[in-house]
Amino acid sequence: MGSLDLSIVNVAFPALEKSFSHDSTAILAWVITAYSITYGSLLVIAGRTADRLGSRHIFNLGLGIFCVGSALCALAPSVGFLIAGRVVQGSGAAAMLPASLSLLLAAYPPERRTQIVSLWGGIGALAVATGPTLGAFLVTVGGWRWVFLVNLPVGVVAYAMGRRVLPEGSKNARHASPDYLGALFISAALATLVLGITEGPSWGWSNNKILGIFVATVLLGAVFLYRCGHHPEPVLDLKLFRARTFSVANIATLLYAMGFFAMLLGNILFLTSVWHYRILYAGLAVTPGPLVVASVASFAGRLAKRVGFRPVLLVGATFFSAGLLWYALRIGTTPEYWTRWLPATLITGLGIGFTFPVLGASAVSSLQPERYAVGSAVNQTSRQIGGAIGIALLVVFVGTPDGPLNALSNFHHLWFFGAAMAATSGVACIFLGSKKRQAVTQMAKVAP
Repeated sequence: MGSLDLSIVNVAFPALEKSFSHDSTAILAWVITAYSITYGSLLVIAGRTADRLGSRHIFNLGLGIFCVGSALCALAPSVGFLIAGRVVQGSGAAAMLPASLSLLLAAYPPERRTQIVSLWGGIGALAVATGPTLGAFLVTVGGWRWVFLVNLPVGVVAYAMGRRVLPEGSKNARHASPDYLGALFISAALATLVLGITEGPSWGWSNNKILGIFVATVLLGAVFLYRCGHHPEPVLDLKLFRARTFSVANIATLLYAMGFFAMLLGNILFLTSVWHYRILYAGLAVTPGPLVVASVASFAGRLAKRVGFRPVLLVGATFFSAGLLWYALRIGTTPEYWTRWLPATLITGLGIGFTFPVLGASAVSSLQPERYAVGSAVNQTSRQIGGAIGIALLVVFVGTPDGPLNALSNFHHLWFFGAAMAATSGVACIFLGSKKRQAVTQMAKVAP
């Protein structure tokens, strides 16, 4: 459910625009970015809290919070209420995901760890891949509220089964409490950054409010970094970034995610607003891409074992950038799905499949084994932060066009932006360590 909500809500976005027609795209975009910001900000300390208090307890707590957030979203009478529900959802997902992996690893012997971690990652990839189709079906049959209601029966069954079969797990309450206040500061810093980006075009980039918002972002970020350097259990362990490969991989992940998440929502908006596809057809139209991602991710991991991270990541960034350039250079106002849209979708799917799972492994390749978990969580956080910024920039690129030709031009600019981010991410990957030995070790231990 946590992974599904990264893609399923994108398909519901056009329906949200119709239900809340008096609210701007900039405001509605918070339905997506609020989830990413909350999830990314809390992921690391949620994992540490699970270590202190027990993975089963935190998993069940996160599951309950996620379901409450889903119910709030389904019942939302306004956009503000819906955004608040998404914040609750993101908090629950941040608690669920690291605790779920911890429970799985504790339930199996070390020699099966690679198999279990790969299966766990594969389930997440499958959820993202099926999100557009499932979301489109639910919106078509019952409306956008069913996108959130579908989580409730799954959550109830999972909770009932979990109470019977999940082990309690070990606790380590002797560790200091994680820096929950620091998580609040980074959440506020990201929220103000996204607010400044999305409202800049309408308020004016030189408006005192916008300038004040960006100043607040800098100040909140500075306080957050100070706490990271002085708290015994910081949200972000700055010492991790002394490893060049870790730093480079996370920078590449953030850049790549900016283009990826902007494309993910942008393609749905293009199909429904320019080609005037119904939501069900739009969901089906984008599904081949995620299916390609799910099918090639495992092969990309095996290839990285043989040739190293850097060549695989460069190939992935090249494919993704080429696919986005295809969109920008070949897509027009006339619907031409089979000859123009589908090839671009398949090419971008190849690029994503070769990149995201390998980026996660390369990020921790230079860390000590006891830092794998926190290093992987930081990489996931980089992905969510990049996604939140990418969605904010999408609002700027798409704007409010006054005709189909202007709308097409705006989407072309969006796709060019995504291609530039993919290419820049690829350039960053050149500076990764080239040792094949690191790839062999990490692809055997780290989830895609």
